Amino acid sequence: MVMRQIIRIDQDKCDGCGLCVPACREGAIRIIDGKARLLAERLCDGLGACLGECPRGAITIETRQAEEFDESAVAAHLGGAGHGREAGLPQGSPPATEAGSGCPAARFARLEREAPSPADLPAGDLPDGMSRSELGHWPVQLRLLPATAPVLRGAHLLVAADCVPVAYADFHRRLLHGRAVVIACPKLDDPGGYVEKLAAVFGSARPASVTVAHMEVPCCTGILRMVLQARRLGGSDLPVRDLTVGTRGTIVSERMIPADAEAAPAGCGG
Repeated sequence: MVMRQIIRIDQDKCDGCGLCVPACREGAIRIIDGKARLLAERLCDGLGACLGECPRGAITIETRQAEEFDESAVAAHLGGAGHGREAGLPQGSPPATEAGSGCPAARFARLEREAPSPADLPAGDLPDGMSRSELGHWPVQLRLLPATAPVLRGAHLLVAADCVPVAYADFHRRLLHGRAVVIACPKLDDPGGYVEKLAAVFGSARPASVTVAHMEVPCCTGILRMVLQARRLGGSDLPVRDLTVGTRGTIVSERMIPADAEAAPAGCGG
């Protein structure tokens, strides 16, 4: 053990976005149980390349007693069989499929799509019979996608309750085309963190438009309340397009909610 600089990850601040993982060339950070964790002290060089990638400020550099940085352990870790034993990690450590890969669920990626034909179709309007995935990025879960993700800047944003893509058969063709998307469950998830995340999106990413799609069941309107509260907190005057999808798979209502509207219809609470 030596006195040296090494990273510290605040587990309370970390939201598991995973942006720090590819920033660490030594593969010392992994997303485990939804949080970024240092796999082994000997893998961290203490230079802090991961610091600037954390949107939550959860990673800092501290000086303390720690194992010495071991380049040979790093080489074994990155080039080994993926179980971490070559780097002296505990047996059963999560496998590394590539250097600094982290959890695939949290690793941001753009998904390139060929341009539709004709290329100048407006968002949400593809020719009848065209069926394909219109997803342009990953991840899509609101808790996992950072508010600072470049795909959100100036985007046409779709905020969808997670039952909507299952119920609405034309989800990709009519709603997702040309839009960035985040999904959440207003009934089962904690809305507090979602409101904070969406407020950051309104405040920094400044989307060009916002569409909210939710089911007709009362509890599902909670996602609209979250968006409207976040719009106010983020200082945005952007109108919100509100779509209600029926349990039989059709859009049963559509309306525009102006900037001065702050509350959605009452739902199940939560």
